[in-house]
Amino acid sequence: MAADLVFEFTDANFEAEALKADQPVLVDFWAEWCGPCRMLTPIIHEIAEATAGRLKVGKVNVDQAQRVATQYGIQSIPTLILLVGGQVKETLIGAQPKAQILAKIESYLGAS
Repeated sequence: MAADLVFEFTDANFEAEALKADQPVLVDFWAEWCGPCRMLTPIIHEIAEATAGRLKVGKVNVDQAQRVATQYGIQSIPTLILLVGGQVKETLIGAQPKAQILAKIESYLGAS
């Protein structure tokens, strides 16, 4: 199931799970009360399913992981960042269509 492919990143596990991952990591900064964030959730799950094995996908709840959100200067949500080798390669702010997200990150993903 796609939900199993989306990690929950926290202040405690972000470095180990996201920054030290051996593949690109798409991080979705979101909050429960954010309507556009909720609209983006099924798209995030579809992307996780479509890129399984080539991309690690995770969500950061900005209300619970404030240190990580502050570290990346998250000012509006949803914000997606693509990390490669712990470095930010792409940032997408606001709810985006799946095709647009994939177009931004595809070049960083290895062949399936």
